[in-house]
Amino acid sequence: MDVPHTTTSARAEPVEAPGSAPALRQAQGERGTAQSASPRRGRLRRLLRRWLLKRHPRSARWSIEQRCLYIVPTGAGWLFGGTLALMLLAAINLQLALGYLMCFALAGAAFASMLQTHRTLRGLELQLREPVPGFAGQPMALQVECLNPGPARHGIALVWDEPRARPAWVDVPAQGQALVELHWTPPARGRHELPTLRVQTSYPFGLFRAWTLWRPATLPLAWPAPEQPAPPLPRPEPRPCAGTRPAREDGDFAGVRAYRRGDAPHELLWKKSAHHGELVSRERQAGRPAPLWLRWQDAGGGDTEARLSRLAAWVLAASRAEVPCALELPGQPIPAGLGAAHRQRLLQALALWDGSLDPGAGAARQPRCGASAD
Repeated sequence: MDVPHTTTSARAEPVEAPGSAPALRQAQGERGTAQSASPRRGRLRRLLRRWLLKRHPRSARWSIEQRCLYIVPTGAGWLFGGTLALMLLAAINLQLALGYLMCFALAGAAFASMLQTHRTLRGLELQLREPVPGFAGQPMALQVECLNPGPARHGIALVWDEPRARPAWVDVPAQGQALVELHWTPPARGRHELPTLRVQTSYPFGLFRAWTLWRPATLPLAWPAPEQPAPPLPRPEPRPCAGTRPAREDGDFAGVRAYRRGDAPHELLWKKSAHHGELVSRERQAGRPAPLWLRWQDAGGGDTEARLSRLAAWVLAASRAEVPCALELPGQPIPAGLGAAHRQRLLQALALWDGSLDPGAGAARQPRCGASAD
């Protein structure tokens, strides 16, 4: 008896090629989902940061209180907690009394370390000393005073809330204070708001990290970065006022002295010589050098910042050479002077000068007469 042979035909499902339209639509959908999730995370991060900054207004002095102090487990803390959970499950499964004792003892130690970590920062006071001005693009040293009204505190880190910022560590003695030096680089000239400073600690065991934020209200001043290498100083140009005679090259009268061989006849005081019975001459002090005028139009034809950088380099060079110099910015002339105070005055004028002023106004302006050196 012949058994009928039946053939079952299976229809293969079509396989979509990687470059087909459905596959491309699926890939685009997955990419769109990832891109939509990224803006949501960024929005949440911005909202959280705005909330934190609102709770921490700018202040010259910051006292760390409980309401502005936060504490979270570290990576080691999460690992420690997971290990405790596994130990507890093993103790429950095997009914080990010693396992229970060890788990609860370690959990108690972790809880005590959390309280100690929180207590290390609570009550600490911070204030920033008046910063010394520096140059744009160069690290500026900032000194923070940590005032401790309570017991000794250890393992405190201060770090700018910026990428790749390095922390500075400090231990504050009991009922004392400690000084921490931080470095910050101003991006441009002028006065700047300092970035947010994060104060944190993981003392004693590193299982928890307590932290807070401080926004210093101090506005450090950054001078223009001097041009490197700077061109030579312009030549001094005497600028006497109208109606006055130029100063004598041999100086001003300073007194009377005995005659020296080689004195000019017009320097002899004949009446005093007859009275004293010996020849006497005029004593003169050396003539004062003409002030060096650093003018806006002499600083080259570059943009505003390039001119300010060249003027800053000239100010430093004149100060090193001990040459009295004056500064003439458009609408802001500063008389000549000498010394560190005068140098800082000129650099401050360059740092705070309003670049929106018309530089052409300074070219047609007549310079003032040079004032006497400080």
